Order: sequence, then C-alpha cells, then structure tokens
Amino acid sequence: MAYKATEMFKKVYLRYERYMLPIAFFTGFVWDSLTLRRIDLLYENLVFLMYIFVAGAGIILVNISFKYVRFAPLFMQFAFGGLFSGFVVFYFRSASFMASWPFLALLLFFLVGNEVFKKQYLRLVFQLSVFFTVLFSYAIFAVPVFIGKMGDGVFLVSGVLSLFLMGLLVFILNFSIPGKIYHVRRALFSSILGIYLLLNIFYFTNIIPPIPLSLKTFGVYHSVEKNSAGEYAVSFEPMPWYAWGERMNPVFHWTPGAPVYVFSAVFAPVKINTSVSHKWSYFDEKTGKWIETNRIGFSVVGGRDGGYRGYTVKNSIMPGRWRVDVVTGRGQVLGRLNFNVVETEITPELKASTL
Repeated sequence: MAYKATEMFKKVYLRYERYMLPIAFFTGFVWDSLTLRRIDLLYENLVFLMYIFVAGAGIILVNISFKYVRFAPLFMQFAFGGLFSGFVVFYFRSASFMASWPFLALLLFFLVGNEVFKKQYLRLVFQLSVFFTVLFSYAIFAVPVFIGKMGDGVFLVSGVLSLFLMGLLVFILNFSIPGKIYHVRRALFSSILGIYLLLNIFYFTNIIPPIPLSLKTFGVYHSVEKNSAGEYAVSFEPMPWYAWGERMNPVFHWTPGAPVYVFSAVFAPVKINTSVSHKWSYFDEKTGKWIETNRIGFSVVGGRDGGYRGYTVKNSIMPGRWRVDVVTGRGQVLGRLNFNVVETEITPELKASTL
C-alpha cells in the first residue's frame, strides 16, 4: 500500500511539477510577508533556522546517496526559497531602495531565480555557494539581535560565524564523500571567498541596509507635539481623495517664518539601544547637487512594536526641493523623505492625527 501511494505521488508530482513550484513560491512569499512580524521574535528565528537545517540536510543527502537525487533538490529549493523570501521581507523593511538597491537586487535575484536554479541544485559548488549566502545573510541580523549590539565588530563576528558553520558542513561532506570535495576544492574556495568579500564590500560601503533596524513611520508635518497620553499630535497636508494609496502630500506649503517638522519611528529589537540622525538636505539648482544643511541625532530605544519615536524641526528653510534621510551612526540609510517646499501666504488646510 505504501509503495502504491509513493508511486502515485511521484506520478502526480511529475505531471504537475511546473505548476506546483511557482504556486508554492508565490504562496510562500505572500505567507512570509503576512506572518513575519518582528525580526527579534523566537518564531521568526526558528523558521529561519528550520529552513537552514533543511537546506543543509538536503545538500548532504543529495551528495551521499543517489536515491535522494530526485527529491532532495526539491527540499533544497523549498528551503532556499523560504529563506530568500524572508530575507527580502526583512531587508526591504530596513532599506532605502536608492541606497541599498544592489544588495536588494541580489536577494531578489536569488528569490525569483529559485525556479531557474533547479538543475543547478545538483551541482555541489552551487549548493554550497547558495548555502553560504543564506548563512551570512541570516547571521548579519541574527547576531546583533542575539547579543544586543550593532556595529562593525558585530558584522565581522557574523562573517566569521558563517565561515565556521560553512566549514563544518564541508567537513561533514568531506568525511562522507572525500573525493568529490577534493575535485571541487578550488572552485568552492573561490566562490565562498568571493561571496564573503562581496558582502563585506556591501557592508562597509553602506549598501547593506542597517538591519535589524527598520523604519515604521516617516513624514513631514506642520506641527508635532507630545500630549499627556504620551502620543504625538501632528498636523499635515493630506493628499486629495482621488490620490489612492498616498496619505501625505509631497508638496509642503510653507508660510515664511513657520517651522517644518520631520517625524520618524524607528524599530529596534528589544536589547538594542542605538542612535540615528535626521540628515536635512536641499537641492541646489545651480550645481545640480544635494547640499546637506544639518544633521540632528537622537537615541533609539529597542522593543516598541511601532518603533521609537522622534522628530526634528527646522526653523530656517527656503522654497525648493528638500529631502531628509534617517541615517545610522555609520551613515547607513534607513529611509529617505523627499518633499517640495512652496512658499504661500495662506496656511493650507491641515489634517490632525496622533502617532
């Protein structure tokens, strides 16, 4: 009976394989987007660790026994798809696309290309290269969450830990299939070293987002005031009713002498206390460059679901194009707000809200 059920499963799988994988991919990505909440929660990290274990076990199985060659790549593909799906969700939450697009494009490449790579999963160097990529990508935010600190030293620890775990898997494979590892040793070393150096370059050039931080709220306001309930009462120019999906007007109607407020809420994991800055810049039409006017920093205390709230105010401003970046102490960009200041004599119609 069990044999017949297995054979039936094989026939159904082979018949509908080209439909099942894209559907599973899309369903998994939507599920991750809806269910992955906070980067410091136990459930989210257990999911990532489960995927990593499945991927590692799949690599071992497919290389030590021919009987697993047909189905082990499917489990690897499923695990890698789940990992890169989760990475895209969390890294995008921490990223300013303009600053981090090369790294985000790399994650999207692995995510969307997961179906294309199916045949490549039978190649040992490719398997281990992708596995090292997910180990390092996970360690980049898991280590800061675990030890409660961020910084260059913590990133270097993440890299060393990833190399150690990678070496452990290679040791297991070398013990099981020594000849196979020996024949690909140069290609494997070059690939792992290349990925390690690339991610280090991305980090030290501020291309990797400042994960595990993420920007929850960001906007430009006419007034910001903390009330007795501990909430921030704000007023802003709303978008017209027909501007679907947009809450705040990117045009700021400014009366001379009036202050301009920028408010942000930055999420940090429970044990991480850090600082960020609002970097104010205006666009110089003559030179065609953005000119930084000032940078105002404030502390961020971790643990609040909606993010730690803070605002900066600029009293001396002029009409034109402005932007404010939320940046870390290292200069990594969490978010960017662009708005156009237009001088007016009449105070615009404002909407009140609390944050």
